[in-house]
Amino acid sequence: MYSVGLEIKFGTDGWRGVISEDFTFENVQRVSQAIASYYSRRAQTTKRKLIIAVGYDSRFMSDRYAGLVSEVLARNGIDVILSDRVIPTPTLSFTVKNRRCTAGVVITASHNPAEYNGIKIKTASGGAASLEITKEVEKLIEGAGSFAYDPSSRAMRGTSRAQVGKIKKLDLTKDYLRFLRSYIDFKKLKSARFKVLVDAMHGSGNSFIAEVLKDTKIKLEFLRADINPSFEGLRPEPVLENLKITVERMKKEKFDLSLVLDGDADRIAAFTGKTEFINPQKILGLLTLHLVQDRKETGSVVKTIVGSNLIDNITRKLGLNLYQTPVGFKYISELMLKEDILIGGEEAGGIGFKNYIPERDGTLAGLLLLEMMVYHKKSMQEILRDMEKEFGRYYYLRDELNLGPTGNRRLESFKNVKEILGKAVTRIDDLDGLKFICSDESWLMLRISGTEPIMRIYAESRSLNKSKKLIKFGKNLILNGKGTFSVGTKY
Repeated sequence: MYSVGLEIKFGTDGWRGVISEDFTFENVQRVSQAIASYYSRRAQTTKRKLIIAVGYDSRFMSDRYAGLVSEVLARNGIDVILSDRVIPTPTLSFTVKNRRCTAGVVITASHNPAEYNGIKIKTASGGAASLEITKEVEKLIEGAGSFAYDPSSRAMRGTSRAQVGKIKKLDLTKDYLRFLRSYIDFKKLKSARFKVLVDAMHGSGNSFIAEVLKDTKIKLEFLRADINPSFEGLRPEPVLENLKITVERMKKEKFDLSLVLDGDADRIAAFTGKTEFINPQKILGLLTLHLVQDRKETGSVVKTIVGSNLIDNITRKLGLNLYQTPVGFKYISELMLKEDILIGGEEAGGIGFKNYIPERDGTLAGLLLLEMMVYHKKSMQEILRDMEKEFGRYYYLRDELNLGPTGNRRLESFKNVKEILGKAVTRIDDLDGLKFICSDESWLMLRISGTEPIMRIYAESRSLNKSKKLIKFGKNLILNGKGTFSVGTKY
């Protein structure tokens, strides 16, 4: 039987836990049973056969966890399509929609450290499960210990053979790669002669982009494309502090562009050929311009509350409608299903596109950056400068503090801040955390992570020095302000 003492909660992007502490076989079974129960109850009214696709990333024992999830689902009478290999999360999301599955489950902890693993739920559209769905699953988890699982017989007592669903192991990559080739302007890319460095950060992105571009003249070289569940001691997150090896490689060889994917390849960062880091907010701006001005596409744009002012300027000048959501791509996913959204992006590098799935895809974002270079017949460095010249150059920074397990995580006590670095706070947005907007357009934001026990600190201004000072101000506010936070605990 299962221990029900642990409270399992879904954050901004799934449930994540430390392997063998929180993320155990028993708890994976509990969550799997809750997912099975949720979709089985919904199916009672539709009478449709339940089919759930299951995928997994390159983390420690992800394949075994995926097998366990599949078994639990099958023992609940659900047919399962199980990936026969490590795949990016977007591949699973695409499969769910393309094969008209009921839902999808991905074993991944995305950009978390190596000791973590996790579970993401995908809806029939391929998008992230809404807060409404995850709340219902959480309620069912507490009752998921009512059955017994016998690992030796790989059977669940109390389930008749007639009720057992089928598990099919399939290659889910072929249709996904075929779609990516159809989405981009392959004819234009075919004759391009770029040299591109792709850093997969030991994640599931691997060398998929090479399959898409195999008939072009683009030369791809790969870094950290092998599977290494330890991620060399780094978080597989494409932020500058984790990319020193990428910069070193670019300095040794001449590249036109470098693309970096996170652990499950749904996020992206990039470098120009001159090793200038292109943060995800700038990528969102670049691709918005590419889709509208080069590909002549239409629709609205979505950013999260921690998105850059650059996006406001671009959408305003182009006459595009701009939506703002809380942090978490699931909120963008929901909008993509309801509204005519051309592109939506979060601060961490997750970007989704129209006429695809309502979900992020780092590989597709990278392909579109290459396509933009072909359209403009310019280097990415030149394209970036052109954008900043017209829409403004902003310095967007992010930092974080580890929170102790007993730290007081209330932010309300900081609402009395009236001035930051000599500038009046004109507005405080509390949609998700606290965002202090100052009179000179600069801003500072404090937010508790939804996936890890850390406080995230964001800042943006027209000056790099000012943005650094804003980050420092935010840290001092947390450490020495009226809020009581315990820090220093490592997770």
